Amino acid sequence: MNKLTINRGTIKEFGGKYTNYITFVFLFIVLGILTRGGSMQLTSLQNLVIAESVRAFAALGVGMIIITRGIDLSIGFMVCLTTSIAASFAQNPDYSSAMYPGVNFPLFLPILTAIAVGTLFGAFNGVLVAYAKLPPFIATLGTMSLARGIQLIYTQAKVVGSVKDNYKAIAQGFIGPLPNLVIYVAVAAFIVWLILKHTRLGTNFYAIGGNPQAARVAGINVEANLVVVYAIAGFLYGVAGVLQASRLGLANSLTGQGMELDAIAAVTVGGISQSGGVGTMGGMLVGVLTMGIINYGMTYLSIDSYYQLLVKGTIIIIAVYFDMRKNARKA
Repeated sequence: MNKLTINRGTIKEFGGKYTNYITFVFLFIVLGILTRGGSMQLTSLQNLVIAESVRAFAALGVGMIIITRGIDLSIGFMVCLTTSIAASFAQNPDYSSAMYPGVNFPLFLPILTAIAVGTLFGAFNGVLVAYAKLPPFIATLGTMSLARGIQLIYTQAKVVGSVKDNYKAIAQGFIGPLPNLVIYVAVAAFIVWLILKHTRLGTNFYAIGGNPQAARVAGINVEANLVVVYAIAGFLYGVAGVLQASRLGLANSLTGQGMELDAIAAVTVGGISQSGGVGTMGGMLVGVLTMGIINYGMTYLSIDSYYQLLVKGTIIIIAVYFDMRKNARKA
């Protein structure tokens, strides 16, 4: 009887610890059944990871922010802005509607410029939250509007097209069966894992998310660390913009729209606690893939995109509800 009780307790503990991974495997199997194995073919898997790769960068960024008890609503339009900037510097110089006609910029310029803009925007978010003491929701809601306005002014609400082939090859290429985008995500994920698990910075993020006052008493510069985490997130949004411009070969005022919902939903499903101080890099990526499978499944079942938004919103509400219940039981 005791053995049975221990086994049940072990199973319950295992299920609670790896719920997000179990959910991902379950949905993957269900999708395979619905598509009669079509979703498990190499081409389908490649399409899935390519489609979710840019969101993965956004999820890695906002995931670290949420670990520190923050939030970032500016993701979508920051990616939109950085995508437009990257595309504008990567246009063919002889394109009739080029933003810089006749100028052939070197390949590194659109990459560095977009990443720099994303990092600066992220740091600005951090300053508003850490030093201006604005709630993260309000601060990033304001910068979301700023990024949107700057993008529209910069592009004059026009499509930024005709991106050079050598720039498009950055995201559209393959190394063997692996898309380039998967390799970029793997590198970014490894760096985030190192930061969270093997650096003082990552320890500080968890401490701030767990209890900001206790972190301050322990000698952690809470304000400086918050600026850094938002700047790192902005850096990742900049990379997302670079890759988005390369993958699509263009940018417009709708590029990246709604990505904040996708990223926040993904990390929430992946076990990043909205209460702060809890979460892993693996959970972030599993959450991205889980949401990708849900999107793929709804598209396969011909569910209208409007209804897909309802599903994503419901998923966030349910995931946060269970996260709050779990934290309440711990307390």
